[in-house]
Amino acid sequence: MCLLREESQLPRQAAWPGTGLYAPLICATLPAFRPELYPGAGGDAQVRLDGQPHLKILLRRSAIQRRIREIARQITRDFRGERVHLIGVLKGACIFLSDLVRHIDLEVSIDFMAVASYGKGSQSSGEVRLNKDLDISIEGLNVILVEDILDTGLTLSYLCRILQQRKPRVLRVAALLDKPARRIKEVKTDYVGFQIPNEFVVGYGLDYAERYRNLRDVCILTLPPE
Repeated sequence: MCLLREESQLPRQAAWPGTGLYAPLICATLPAFRPELYPGAGGDAQVRLDGQPHLKILLRRSAIQRRIREIARQITRDFRGERVHLIGVLKGACIFLSDLVRHIDLEVSIDFMAVASYGKGSQSSGEVRLNKDLDISIEGLNVILVEDILDTGLTLSYLCRILQQRKPRVLRVAALLDKPARRIKEVKTDYVGFQIPNEFVVGYGLDYAERYRNLRDVCILTLPPE
């Protein structure tokens, strides 16, 4: 695992014009990220959805799926025929996990945890509570904690602390999105899909007040003034 560094210290690959997105080299074990292979994350990603003026596409479904396949191949290489146990963080990670697991060429088992910090609004409460625990023991297992987005780091830090106490053989973290501008707590990560700007995003499992989870793209949600 590797420690996520400050944004200014992250080595950058080629920029994606018009989005403010770039692909950091998170770990030396991750394959080189080639933005030219992700046209859905380029300048045309700022198109607004028809009939949804408050939603703006940030990452298109094709770019998401391509990156997930890369992460799955890396996991397959890292564990070389061993069993891996994926733990999805409900509810946001369920779609990411379901796509990821189908591309991992290993024996895989799955479990879920549920935590709460956002409630029904857009601002985190700063407090994390466990709403659903694991169904089986993870002692001695190769565990990958699967999360939709890493922002403040409070939720992942809390969950990693709990899981380490249960003596897995290995504990790694996979996050589809990383929003470093929101970081409060440093977190070690191993597999990261995309680094994104400090915008409130929905779709592909992420929600606002339980809405928009079913969108196939990741979109910026413009909220009305409070």
